[in-house]
Amino acid sequence: MLVKEMMDKDFIVVSPDEDLVEVSILMENKRKFTTPVVDDQKRLIGWITSLDVTRGFREGLKKVKDVMYVKEDVVLVNQNDPARLAVLEASQHRVVAIPVVNDDDVVVGVVRTFDIVKTLSSLYEIKVYKIFEAMDNELKGVTWDELMEASAIVTRRRTGKRVTAQDYEKRIRESTFGEAIWATGGLEKFFVGLIAIGELVIARKVAQARK
Repeated sequence: MLVKEMMDKDFIVVSPDEDLVEVSILMENKRKFTTPVVDDQKRLIGWITSLDVTRGFREGLKKVKDVMYVKEDVVLVNQNDPARLAVLEASQHRVVAIPVVNDDDVVVGVVRTFDIVKTLSSLYEIKVYKIFEAMDNELKGVTWDELMEASAIVTRRRTGKRVTAQDYEKRIRESTFGEAIWATGGLEKFFVGLIAIGELVIARKVAQARK
């Protein structure tokens, strides 16, 4: 996934010479707590937040340029960057929004923490069986039944509970990716389990071929 697939395209921009009072009204009406500052070609030159506007009022400042962060101090991403880069930048710099630019530095969107949470939430809602279908497609020569049997064996080894292939298939058809991560104790353990299943089903296939 790329940044442009996750970014918010419904954003506002302001110019450096705009009056802070007018900008505060615009931000309030549009319910935006951050906004890019751009030139006449909509190229990014700065960034302001509602807190900057409040500080400007307190200090008697009048213009956007008096309170904005200059571009060199702004965390930004390109629309064609991997979406994970926006997530990492937001986390590392602890910002609630990041401007998105194209190759000409024109602002084309904004990635907000809300967009990140919404995207991750949608990924968490993917049914687990979809992941196993992808595995099944990659494991050439392995049937779905063989994959489910290997999954049940790995589950029995890890939990000590008797689980049949049919039980396992029913479980993954009803569970979401997010639920599976919580149930297995985290993302790392979930994927370690997938690797174990893949290794087992291949080993069983090789053993059958040698008989």
